[in-house]
Formats: sequence, C-alpha cells, structure tokens
Amino acid sequence: MSKFVIRNKSGSISFQIHKKTVATILALFSFAVILFLLSLSVGSSWISPVKVVQQMVGITNEYAFVIESLRLPRVALSFLVGAALGVAGLILQGIVRNPLASPDILGITGGASVGAIIFLMSFAGTVSIKWLPLAAIMGAAIVSVIIYLLSWKNGVTPIRLVLIGIGVAAAMSAMTTMMIVLSDVTSAQRAYLWLTGSIYGANWGDVYGLLPWVVVLIPITMLFARTVNVKGLGDDVATGLGARVQLYRFLLLFISVALAGSAVSFAGGIGFVGLIAPHIARKLIGLSFAALVPTAALIGGVIVAVADVVGRTAFLPLDIPAGVFTAGIGAPFFIYLLYKNRNL
Repeated sequence: MSKFVIRNKSGSISFQIHKKTVATILALFSFAVILFLLSLSVGSSWISPVKVVQQMVGITNEYAFVIESLRLPRVALSFLVGAALGVAGLILQGIVRNPLASPDILGITGGASVGAIIFLMSFAGTVSIKWLPLAAIMGAAIVSVIIYLLSWKNGVTPIRLVLIGIGVAAAMSAMTTMMIVLSDVTSAQRAYLWLTGSIYGANWGDVYGLLPWVVVLIPITMLFARTVNVKGLGDDVATGLGARVQLYRFLLLFISVALAGSAVSFAGGIGFVGLIAPHIARKLIGLSFAALVPTAALIGGVIVAVADVVGRTAFLPLDIPAGVFTAGIGAPFFIYLLYKNRNL
C-alpha cells in the first residue's frame, strides 16, 4: 500500500496518509533534531555536538550551566513558538481560503501584542506573569471579532478580510507605539525589544508556560482535518455534505487565536512565520490538512530556530531579535503572494 489509513470505530475520525508524506515528515523531524543539537553547540563559545549529547544524557556535567540553563530553554522555546505560529497560520489559510492569511497580517498578532503590553505595563509586579498568555489571547480574540465584523457585507470575502486585517494590524501597531511612548524608559525598552520578536532571556518558566498550549491544541487541530478538507470545496458544498461549517470555523478560529496569542506572549511579535510555513508545507506534501499540521509545525519551528541562531551568533557580541530575520524573509514573500493573487 502507498498510504496508511487511521480510523476510529465510529468512523468520525479518519486520516489517510501517504507513505511519501510520512517519509517527508520523518525527514523534517530528523532535520529539526540535527538543528536542535547544532543550536545547542553554537554561541559565544563552541561546544562539540558530541559533548552536547553527552551532557544531555548525563555522561558529563562539564557544560551544565551553558547548555541546560542558557541555551536549551531558548532553543526549546524557539521551536515551540515556531510550531504554534506555523499551525495558527495554516488554520487561518484553511478557514479563510486565502493564501495571504496569517496571524500577523490579519492583525491577530497585533491584538495579542496590545493585550500583552497592557498587561505588562499595568499589572507587572502585582499579578502573576502566568496570566500573560491569557491577556495576549484576549487581545487577539477581541481583534479577531472586530476584523470579522468589519469584513462582513453580505458575507465575508477572502480579499476583504485580508485588507481589513492589514488596516487593523496598522491600528494595533499605532496603539502599541503610543503606549510605549507614554510609558517610562525602562518599560519602553523592555516592550520595544519584546515587540521586535526575541527569544532572548528565555527560561524554563517560559517553556513550561507555552508547552501545554502547543501539545494540546496542535493535536486537537488534526481532529478537524476532514472538515477543513471538505470546507476547501466551499461553504455550500461542505454544508451539503453535513459539515457544521459555522461551528467548526469558530472552533478552528479559537484554536488559531490561542496558538498565536500564547506564542506572542512568550516571544513577542515574530512575524511572517504563520505565512511562510504553511506554503512550504503544501509545496512538500500537498493539501491534506492532517499531514499539513505536523509539517507546518516542524517548518515553523525550524524557521524560528534558525532565525534565533543567526541572530545570536552572526553579529556577536550583539544579540539580534529573531523577528528581524523572519520579517526580512517574510515581507518580500508576502509582496510576491500579493502580486500573484492580485486578481482574487
């Protein structure tokens, strides 16, 4: 057989995955593991990958502080952030049916940033930082509702949603700039670095804070694979085939907002990952949503991890935020997609 079929007894959950897709995902996973080890090796001082593995399995304790306290949390967080943003973008492109959709372009990331900055400037030191993801998700959710309502005119067209989203994203950017200008110098510097999108200073608390969102929501996303595949044929066809389109659209939008908001709360505004990762995933394995979810997650993690490694090693002793490099790649890619889809 050239494909695997995974199905529960009732048939409500069913996946059909080609062997080529499995091979591609395994190859991506292997590349991610190699990148993970190399990311732990490079820095202000080089540590052999062999030494890194020995440290990880407990054979040696020579580099415990550098690897386990400084580099490992940062690398782990970069992969988690990239995975969350990659899947969030994949969901948006699936439910909106527009290749230009992504959390940052539609303004969802901007809303999460506003929510997080309001929390940092108003409640930092008085309320536990564990509530930061909730503040970011609330900001993203409010902006998502605003965008959807503004885009509604006898229905929502994909290009109108994108254009409204771009406008709202600009408004969110202006709002965050105003809050930074009105804040004290220390808070402004911290907020500005955070907004650029940086994994700098990541610790195990950040990793443990983001981990539940990623390991719970991404597998749940795969359960909607059949619905998203059918919805790609259009809402009328999907409804005719028995899909509860509006309910599933709401649930998927909630998952996308939660993934994007939680990622932004720990890493700031790392842009364009949610735009690029799904497109690369579709080029590699096709249109099957069940296979696209882990593929987009792996590609997103690799993109952010590479951007962070370059940022902290290429310009030593400076530590350049990862968001600078993702924007440098993503902005031209977005312009290309905008030109390609100009007749939509």
